[in-house]
Amino acid sequence: MSKDLPYMSSPGSIPKILNKIIEASVPENFNGDFLGTKLGFPGGNQRTFISWAKKCGLLNADGTPTQIYKNFRNPDYRGAAMANALKSGYEELFTRNAYAQDLATKELTKLVCEITGKPHDNHTVKVIVRSFNNAKDFADFEAKKPAAKIEAKPKQKENTQSNSQVPNIPNTVKPKLGLNYTINLVLPKTDDPAIYDAIFKSLKDNLLDE
Repeated sequence: MSKDLPYMSSPGSIPKILNKIIEASVPENFNGDFLGTKLGFPGGNQRTFISWAKKCGLLNADGTPTQIYKNFRNPDYRGAAMANALKSGYEELFTRNAYAQDLATKELTKLVCEITGKPHDNHTVKVIVRSFNNAKDFADFEAKKPAAKIEAKPKQKENTQSNSQVPNIPNTVKPKLGLNYTINLVLPKTDDPAIYDAIFKSLKDNLLDE
């Protein structure tokens, strides 16, 4: 039973359009207006890219870009995204040969003929092969998804001094506070010793006693 495979009427436009997709922002809807006005491909044959992209999983049936489309714009995921798109759109090719991407043009053409039931010199067979090969230039079938970065949790600061090394200070020990005073006295000139006795007695009673 013959099956259809996706293709563009002008397969030479595929790499040009894909390069423009990489540069442009993701549209809400990838339609003819976006392809012609924003990407600069208004031709009728170039509009067949939309059908090709839908069959390859780059666009949903309503024209909204898929995650594969968004991943393709990311240089870290581009090769893997296009590989997934081709495996989806040309599923029958990869069902019959898991390494269809490595086939030479002659072998690939033969396989397309077997799937479509068309002769090797048929125009549709030729554009199918060219569409596949032109898109394949963007694919990386060996690409692996980058490993997620795992952030290490910060270690808690360890107490470098063990409890046994911390001196125990009894709560009952209270520091004793002492004050020193320096008193300069200017004594009056007098010949009466009773005056001096009175001064020193007052010092003793008011300042020197605890």
